[in-house]
Amino acid sequence: MSAAVGAERPQVVSHVQQALSYTVFDCKWVPRSARLLCLGSAARGTGIIQLYELHGARLELLREIEKPKPIKCGTFGATSLQQRFLATGDFDGNLNIWNLEAPELPVYSVKGHKEIINSIDGVGGLGIGEGAPEIVTGSRDGTVKVWDPRQNDTPVANMEPVQGESKRDCWTVAFGNAYNQEERVVCAGYDNGDIKLFDLKTMSLRWETNIKNGVCSVEFDRKDINMNKLVATSLEGKFHVFDMRTQHPTKGFASVSEKAQKSTIWQVRHLPQNRDVFMTSGGSGSLHLWKYEYPAQRSKKDSEGCEMGVAGSVSLLQNVTLSTQPISSLDWSPDKKGLCVCGAFDQTVRVLIVTKLNKI
Repeated sequence: MSAAVGAERPQVVSHVQQALSYTVFDCKWVPRSARLLCLGSAARGTGIIQLYELHGARLELLREIEKPKPIKCGTFGATSLQQRFLATGDFDGNLNIWNLEAPELPVYSVKGHKEIINSIDGVGGLGIGEGAPEIVTGSRDGTVKVWDPRQNDTPVANMEPVQGESKRDCWTVAFGNAYNQEERVVCAGYDNGDIKLFDLKTMSLRWETNIKNGVCSVEFDRKDINMNKLVATSLEGKFHVFDMRTQHPTKGFASVSEKAQKSTIWQVRHLPQNRDVFMTSGGSGSLHLWKYEYPAQRSKKDSEGCEMGVAGSVSLLQNVTLSTQPISSLDWSPDKKGLCVCGAFDQTVRVLIVTKLNKI
């Protein structure tokens, strides 16, 4: 690992801090706006959605919406830029889609899982990529389900443990490879270190591996391109970057791993404007900004003549400690380069500005 040197290093500047009266589990920028959402759980066990607008160096609360069940996760990924509907997963296993202009009743609702929905992702919306608008949910009940909000209560895909296989708590899900109308994959990470790649076109398990520690977060560098890179973060402070361009029949995908810190890496998020830069958030209340460097050649032939991938390297651009508590959620603004929001278990949401990203 090499650290970026000199005055060109990006700086992570805390721009606004806002104390919250509840536990925040997820933060999201509202696309095409200076607004952001905080999702979480009130002390009395209800769910909270707060909508804020950024005005210079302060956050103005525009709306607070209370729901019966604590809200764990949210995504705008399957909605149009015109509607900007928010899909959420809650502690009771419900998948709801909300119109934030009229949030009294969900525009779509399904009892998706028997237990908490830990993770949610959307694809096919926001004018990004190809194919149907779909939402994927991963739950403590061991299943990963894909939903098309245009269809009613049944998932379009249901990835569950096979007969006799023990169910594992699914902690994280992400879409990828959605570069045309037909192709699409879902990556899921589990509490025992399993990572599974499901091909939705062939409805099959395309690849699996185990990183020996609970998988907290997975994300492709882009959802809407031919699979390029995948980052997976773990409980023990390690993350793995997989080169997803070349799949070897037995060895799978080449990867590089990095020990970022001693504590859990809760989240990874790629910079929307540069897919080789990503941020990880940690249990120690810190953020680390990384850059991936490709090798001279991304594939080579093995002794049998099969193509196999070659992993690159990662360098640390910057790190900063913001909180004494874990930073559990993180989201880059899709519209303004370097603008970022994170939520921590110290019941604070922070808006950050990362400088000099155009110099790297």
